[in-house]
Amino acid sequence: MNRELSLEFVRVTEAAAIACGHLVGRGDKNGADGLAVDAMRAAFDTVNIKGTVVIGEGEMDEAPMLYIGEEVGAGGPEVDIAVDPIEGTNLVAKGQNGAIAVIAIAPRGCLLHAPDMYMDKIAVGPRAKGCIDINAPISENLARVAKAMDRKVSDLNVVLLDRERHYGLMDEIRKAGARISLITDGDVNPIVECCIEGSGVHMYVGKGGAPEGVLGAAAVKCLGGDMQARLVPEDEAQVQRCLKMGIADVNKVLTLDDLVKGNDCMFTATAITNCNMLNGLRYFGDGVRTHTISARYKTGTVRFVDAIHSLDRKVLAVKL
Repeated sequence: MNRELSLEFVRVTEAAAIACGHLVGRGDKNGADGLAVDAMRAAFDTVNIKGTVVIGEGEMDEAPMLYIGEEVGAGGPEVDIAVDPIEGTNLVAKGQNGAIAVIAIAPRGCLLHAPDMYMDKIAVGPRAKGCIDINAPISENLARVAKAMDRKVSDLNVVLLDRERHYGLMDEIRKAGARISLITDGDVNPIVECCIEGSGVHMYVGKGGAPEGVLGAAAVKCLGGDMQARLVPEDEAQVQRCLKMGIADVNKVLTLDDLVKGNDCMFTATAITNCNMLNGLRYFGDGVRTHTISARYKTGTVRFVDAIHSLDRKVLAVKL
């Protein structure tokens, strides 16, 4: 994939974010998601790729567009695409921090086709790369990460989803001496943040969605961090779904290179509401300001794109 595509992908996530922005805090998560999906799908039609959605809004009979298997783009290199037009629909509906429009792109066959089920995840930034083991006790992982980052365990801030399934893990983390930041929704954002110096996030751990795990893994790979994961099928039907999608060993510990193969992936996310590392949409008069992170693995380049969009020129969001 040529480097010029990275800016095109910025336009795609900007379009999705802007399209749903006026519904922030309005309590209409489905309406916001619909607007973001429509805008992102239309924006992809302007990008010179031959893309296949491998992680999207669901199966063809569940979603009208950006469904798994849908072909998008105006023609060009064959790529896999993982999308979440709104990562954190509840956050948008409630006007809470942490909502982003996000995509990950890699050459055809390089993104794990993750089924819609739970996945255990652990992610850290570049300074702790090689120090994590998803099979080890969390106290051991915290000690290793703290040593690699030249910190005390008590200095570490760990992000988890605030779910009952994590109560035992929370107790272990606090017993080890680390701090916890709980989130209500959307775990791609904190996975990204643990790879950005100064974000205040040092580790993400816990059980969340598998599709979001692949999106997060693309970011971690581009940003030089580390991540491990393992699928958690809850019944035989989910096991069969894994097999159908080409995952032969559902118990395998998935490394970063299992989740995102090769050396040519890109990750882009535009903030809809405020995040630790990104400013949310800011409207003013006839315009809106967006803040986007764009990362490319091949070069190691990470860009923060601060853009102002004029809305009074009757330009569709998909053309921004």
